[in-house]
Amino acid sequence: MEGKADIQQSVVKLVAAFEEHCQSYSLAREENEEKRDQQGQHGLSFKCLRSLRSKIREDNWRRPQGPGLEPGSQEPEEKKIALELLETEQAYVNRLHLLDQVFYTELMKEAKTGKTVPEEVVKMIFSNISSIYQFHAEFFLPELRKRMEDWNRNPRIGDVIQKLAPFLKMYGEYVKNFDKAVELITAWSEKSPPFQELIAEIQKRKICANLTLQHHMLEPVQRIPRYELLLKDYVRKLPPQSPDRGDAEKALEMIFMVAKHSNAAIAEMERLQNLWVVYQRLGLEDDIVDPSNELIKEGPIQKISTRNNSTSEKYLFLFNNMLLYCVPKVIQVGAEFQVHLRMDVEGMKVRELKDTEFPHTFLVSGKQRTLELQARSAEEMNDWIKAFQDAIDRKEKRSETFKAAVHGLETDTPALKTEELGRWAPQWVRDNLVTMCMRCKEPFNAITRRRHHCRACGYVVCARCSDYKAELQYDGNRPNRVCQECFIFLTGHTVLEDREGKYKGTLEKGAAEVSSRSLLCSFLQLLDKNGKGGTRGWFVIPEDDPLVLYIYAAPQDVRAHTSIPLLGYQVRDMPQSESRHLFQLTQSRQVFTFMADTEELKRRWMKAMARSAAGITHPEEEEEDAGPCDEAE
Repeated sequence: MEGKADIQQSVVKLVAAFEEHCQSYSLAREENEEKRDQQGQHGLSFKCLRSLRSKIREDNWRRPQGPGLEPGSQEPEEKKIALELLETEQAYVNRLHLLDQVFYTELMKEAKTGKTVPEEVVKMIFSNISSIYQFHAEFFLPELRKRMEDWNRNPRIGDVIQKLAPFLKMYGEYVKNFDKAVELITAWSEKSPPFQELIAEIQKRKICANLTLQHHMLEPVQRIPRYELLLKDYVRKLPPQSPDRGDAEKALEMIFMVAKHSNAAIAEMERLQNLWVVYQRLGLEDDIVDPSNELIKEGPIQKISTRNNSTSEKYLFLFNNMLLYCVPKVIQVGAEFQVHLRMDVEGMKVRELKDTEFPHTFLVSGKQRTLELQARSAEEMNDWIKAFQDAIDRKEKRSETFKAAVHGLETDTPALKTEELGRWAPQWVRDNLVTMCMRCKEPFNAITRRRHHCRACGYVVCARCSDYKAELQYDGNRPNRVCQECFIFLTGHTVLEDREGKYKGTLEKGAAEVSSRSLLCSFLQLLDKNGKGGTRGWFVIPEDDPLVLYIYAAPQDVRAHTSIPLLGYQVRDMPQSESRHLFQLTQSRQVFTFMADTEELKRRWMKAMARSAAGITHPEEEEEDAGPCDEAE
């Protein structure tokens, strides 16, 4: 039995002989062959390669009977598999001969006449098929045939497979080039009728068995997984004391690593292919085709406008290192989308928003900008959040600061930590969520007190409170409009106007802050005495003041405009009519009539107000199944 040292020595000799043979063969075949261009465009379809992974695992390609074996033969199972390997190897060499000596040779001959396609195109189509053919036809097949002829004296093939394994790495180049080769065949068949006619003429020959050139070119891609399957079966059928077990198991391990390398090459080309497709869909406007980029998720999304409280359709491409925020083109000539914004994943944060008006909303904030986005469903929203979080975690494994910030934000109030002011684009509070300046608490109007946004904290403020400029790091240190508080923090300058000592009244409780710690909060409508009109607002019963009902004009207002002490009132139901869900608070001659959006919401408010009116400050938890804030709107 040949020892491991002898096997290694024979492998070294075989490698040297094969390399020398390939070199002389290449020189004789093409003396002035130039180096093939490695920068060709990526192909457009990997469907055939994807399907191979499942198809090759099936056994329908295997022959049920080895050569020279009659039905019912008593030959050992391992010999049958070895003979099957020999038979399939012979068929494979015949296919390689067809590709190299027929297709390649004849197409190259015609290319040299200048009547079909450039010579370089033919070389790129067939890649290193000549080297693959030489090795199998002149080295591996003869070695395998010789071993099977001597099977009775030396029943083993593991050492021969070990000699094969080092050379299978040459398949990596062929597999990577396969998609480009298929694209070149398709493209030049359209450009050059003589090229198409020659391929069609060869395909009609008996040797092609009515199969196309592309079908024959799949054989080398399929061959390595088939070696792995046959060798697995061979090792499984070997007797425990077989002299070939050690070599066969080692050979299987080597083939497995080569197959893994081949699959990795396919996966890498699929990744680059996906980048190229996105690059084309963007009209070649962005430098996303980079080996370090990986497309994680893409899809349509709705962008919520902070100005007019509306949504508009956008499209996102999320990569491992950046987010492309795009707009679909109305006239799609050459591109589907236009890139409006590019955001770095580094430093990015994502979290769900509990928005009563826009469900399935989440917030993406980064160095360049903060986006409020709305998905079509809760499931889609969760998928996006997970994709963003995965990208963030992969970009920055040390994300403890980010996680702590996300868990600490229990309300929808967008608040940056003071040390983050100016470094990150803030979340803007939407205009319709406030009715007064979030700094001086004066009510807005359309003429003398209009709404503005502080570019540092995102608050909605009046012109008087935002009449300051400060350099913001996230905007390239350009001066931006900021509120007085942010101006003082960012610049260190003092403001002459002294607002200290201003009394903070009972009503000056921020709606968002109170709602986050409330027994119940939602939109309601307080009707007038006639029961026909009234004021719609945000109603809250705080946990720290459970006997008072606070009424805000909007959920983000910093000051309530009305409060009603509930102690001593009676809660009275009113019959439902014309889809109006009404109930009342009564005390002596004082009557307040409320209208809820749903019957269920009405019942919850009646129960909460009745407890407060009775002086119950700690309601039992089981009586309140739902969360404190209703999200009916």
